[in-house]
Amino acid sequence: MNTSLLLPLLLWLPLLASCVDTKVYVVYLQHNNDDAEKTLHEIEEHHLSYLFSVKQFEEEAKSSLLYSYKHSINGFAALLTIDEASQLSGMKEVVMVIPSHEREYSLHTTRSWEFVGLDEEVKPKDLDKEDLLLKSQYGKDVIVGMMDSGVWPESESFNDRGMGPIPVSWKGICQTGPTFKKSHCNRKLIGARYYLKGYEARYGHLNTTKDSRSPRDMDGHGTHTASTVGGRGVPNVSALGGYSSGTAFGGAPLARLAIYKVCWPVPGKGKEEGNTCLFEDMLAAFDDAIRDGVHILSISIGPSSPINYTQDGLALGALQATKNNILVVCSGGNEGPAPSTVVNTAPWILTVAASSIDRTFVAPVQLGNGKKIKGQSASPYKLPQRKMYKLVYAAEVVHEDVPKTYIAGQCLPDSLSSKKAKGKIVFCLRGNGTRVGKGMEVKRAGGIGYILGNSPANGAELTVDAHVLPATAVTSEDAIQILKYINSTRTSTAYIYPGRTVLQAKPAPSVAAFSSRGPSAISPEILKPDIAAPGLNILAAWTEGNSPTKIESDLRRVKYNMLSGTSMACPHVAAAASLLKAIHPDWSSAAIKSALITSAGLLNNEGKQITDASGNQADTFQFGSGHFRPEKAADPGLIYDASYTDYLLFLCSHGDLRANTPFLCPETTPSTQNLNYPSFGFPKLNGRVTVRRTVTNVGGKGSVYFATVEPPSGISVKVSPPIMHFKHVGEKKSFELTVEAKEDRQIGTVKKSMYSFGWLTWSDGIHIVRSPIAVSSV
Repeated sequence: MNTSLLLPLLLWLPLLASCVDTKVYVVYLQHNNDDAEKTLHEIEEHHLSYLFSVKQFEEEAKSSLLYSYKHSINGFAALLTIDEASQLSGMKEVVMVIPSHEREYSLHTTRSWEFVGLDEEVKPKDLDKEDLLLKSQYGKDVIVGMMDSGVWPESESFNDRGMGPIPVSWKGICQTGPTFKKSHCNRKLIGARYYLKGYEARYGHLNTTKDSRSPRDMDGHGTHTASTVGGRGVPNVSALGGYSSGTAFGGAPLARLAIYKVCWPVPGKGKEEGNTCLFEDMLAAFDDAIRDGVHILSISIGPSSPINYTQDGLALGALQATKNNILVVCSGGNEGPAPSTVVNTAPWILTVAASSIDRTFVAPVQLGNGKKIKGQSASPYKLPQRKMYKLVYAAEVVHEDVPKTYIAGQCLPDSLSSKKAKGKIVFCLRGNGTRVGKGMEVKRAGGIGYILGNSPANGAELTVDAHVLPATAVTSEDAIQILKYINSTRTSTAYIYPGRTVLQAKPAPSVAAFSSRGPSAISPEILKPDIAAPGLNILAAWTEGNSPTKIESDLRRVKYNMLSGTSMACPHVAAAASLLKAIHPDWSSAAIKSALITSAGLLNNEGKQITDASGNQADTFQFGSGHFRPEKAADPGLIYDASYTDYLLFLCSHGDLRANTPFLCPETTPSTQNLNYPSFGFPKLNGRVTVRRTVTNVGGKGSVYFATVEPPSGISVKVSPPIMHFKHVGEKKSFELTVEAKEDRQIGTVKKSMYSFGWLTWSDGIHIVRSPIAVSSV
């Protein structure tokens, strides 16, 4: 045999082996107490031993290991074939092997702080000594981790003027890259990291014309959320066109920020279509954030649909963060108003819904029949003349080959005829495609202006955008009126007034139509979302590496931009949690969560019940316990505390815990309804059910609390004892809440499978500690 020919072939074998179809799998191992004492290198060697057992070549095994986890889970992420994954799953020490491609996550894509009672523009000497910002020293030295798309460090919102030294507890790093230097970190941005291994294993090498191989944000989302949490006060800023002019600042302006970039563009798609955040990359970020020493984690990311907790990388990482007393705040998703769409529903996560604020951007439409339609817009452009222009429905001006279905009215790319649309205001309907993209199609076809009509699902909620031509958005009811007008005459005309900012608009807040709804698809007995916060048309810092619309052909650049989504609501609550952490550094993450939930408000600025975007009364599955009130949360009176062990007991009914802890579930699985949570869910109530809760006094000594119940329709609710006496701060008292369906017609009969809602309130005359109750019958 010719050995000179055989040697090169042998050298190529590991490479050939790696060309076999592989995917990223996350391998969960049984918890081992000895691992806590091991270095990361020792843990990697241990994980490699598993790969050596299923891979043919040592080099192949080493190159296939993407991440070794120590703090988020006990396990690793690796490139495996289906056969190799199957071999590993059969090993005694392996709990489960999950393919990453089944666990895809994405981002949930100023005045808001004044609206909720925090105003950094007021000078310290003018603040009441009980003011939350003053008491918390503006969130001084609380470290907030941002798991997102990175940061634009040059933004003035991240300046560190006047900030003291970095806290000695901080153990993180400032990871550099081609466009990110160590000098980009400072006493405000104290750390930055990025995670690409999972992304590149899935999609191949990062296209660096689309994003930066560094913590730098080339999307905008991460910069926006980071500045919402902890941005410094920056005067005289506004969105494109001068909208929302004023001082921009985050909720905790002296908090420190640590950036964990885990979200990246999807190859072949525009950034306006969203991005992807890989399961294995997020677990690595959790691992680092726990080790680095963050106090709060703000994560405006979620799966496309609910995932069981024991297989949800975000939930598992958050659980280990909770073990280290890190509060994890997450967005609830943007799939509303459909029911059971809320995600990030694990009880150790604070799940946030989105609401409006009292600021609108008025841009009315004058119709040729004399009617004036209310509209809203953040378009920086206005019509060239103050005159009436020809108004057409998009379906009337499409190309001949476009099917005459409802799609024809949606101004999708390349659908409009330039010959028919030129010089006209085009009326388009929401549905498929992006809002800004529809306007770009009108502009491409030569249209002079654009009216966007809401669908019934969007109702009266108006999301404003930095359009590329004169434009405005109208409610679904007004959209119907405009269509009727266009169909009533051959000479329909309209004029779009230039937009302007209006403050103290009423009613506000209302729940955003896009905000995902409960009940939880995983654990309906845990009421989700937990709370609502501003998420509609929020102004915050922006990247200069992307346009305000994220559309590639849009060459405009801004330093501040408006976005909407539960992504924007999440950092509002994370900032409030940071202020509470600064005031109460010894509180557990569950205590901070409880304080925020039980102090939330139910009334809008007209003194009426909060509604949804269509004006209907909102309920617990839309806003949780209500709209967050940071000032009230600082002194909640009572808290519902919970420990890591409490959450493990809860998880006993949800799956295998061997990957997380040596904890042994009891023979009789405890009721998940008895988790010490500050809300009460009773799905499929059959007969009488009693649950137990324990509250801790964090108000004054010698307090006496009285229970008041607003029972759900057709439900009897009893509290025992109805009065609790607390002799000192820190004292704990337990009570039982019993619910039972009543058939008495005077009280009302509960409809099967339908939920009804009520409230339990404890009060000592000073504090109001309110918890929602949701009940459905069998």
